[in-house]
Amino acid sequence: MATGARHTTFSILGSDVVVTGNVAASVDLHVDGKIDGDLKCANLVQGEASEIKGSVVAETAKIAGLLDGAIEAKTLIVHATARITGDVTYENITIENGGKVEGKLSHRRHGAAAKAPPPLEVVENKAVGI
Repeated sequence: MATGARHTTFSILGSDVVVTGNVAASVDLHVDGKIDGDLKCANLVQGEASEIKGSVVAETAKIAGLLDGAIEAKTLIVHATARITGDVTYENITIENGGKVEGKLSHRRHGAAAKAPPPLEVVENKAVGI
């Protein structure tokens, strides 16, 4: 296994960075710029002027800017300047006075796996599971 890459503990997308497309990071990510796509990372810190338009999955997320999409995080902190429009799945949540969330809040119990969408099933006009 190569060393060096694992020594980086976080990455930064500066305020002048605009990403169009999905972003995946195995390390912590600090976002001050704009992302138009889905984001998955270890821990997320979003700056006040930042905009994310897509879904977010992170272990811990500290949201201070605009998030237009669903978010799933074990620990979620919604700062006073945050504006989230989308469904929120969390294990622990803190919403500072002034933070705005428009969407469904869903608590996930400790240690539960991330929700996968149910598989599509074709049923022939009969009751199932009764």
